Amino acid sequence: MSEPKLLTLDISGIEPEAGAPAPERIVSGNPQFRTWNVEEHGDDLYAGVWESTSGKWRIEYDEWEYCRILSGISVITEEGGEARTVRAGDSFVLRPGFRGSWEVLETTRKEYVIRL
Repeated sequence: MSEPKLLTLDISGIEPEAGAPAPERIVSGNPQFRTWNVEEHGDDLYAGVWESTSGKWRIEYDEWEYCRILSGISVITEEGGEARTVRAGDSFVLRPGFRGSWEVLETTRKEYVIRL
């Protein structure tokens, strides 16, 4: 039987991977991550659900990422740019070369698609 071509981002039954920002990137707090990878296609495409507890850390993107916030509140600030508050229902793209910070004010959960 061939692999289905329609994939939902259903995380039930998937064990999340635990993680955190690298210690040198943390600005404040003790953010802890959980990631449910639903799709991994080769070495260049990933999709799933990510969650973080409160804290702030520096981010640097070499990849392209589409995000849709499912719950919580975060503030994303690009170096030299304005802070943007994101919450449930917001969607956005972080492009390669994005540098700045991500601050989780309320535990935040997002769906993501990453293309390297």
